[in-house]
Amino acid sequence: MRVLYFAWLREKIGLGGEDVLLPPEVETVGALIAWLRGRGPGYAAAFADQKLVRCAVDQDFAGPEAAIAGAEEIAFFPPVTGG
Repeated sequence: MRVLYFAWLREKIGLGGEDVLLPPEVETVGALIAWLRGRGPGYAAAFADQKLVRCAVDQDFAGPEAAIAGAEEIAFFPPVTGG
């Protein structure tokens, strides 16, 4: 599965994206975030406040309870603002 990071998440993690092989127990966006937090200090900093992170599973917005089985791409990004 391809995981993409945008804006300040990319800066904290140090990657724009990566291919990951998830353990079987990682079945939702929330579980993925928890798993990513454990991968190092950059990930922990990027996902420290889950309320500041938005997610899209295969380009559709998804909440923490969304299933990720069979997804090809998961993107994490900050909330979009504008005017």
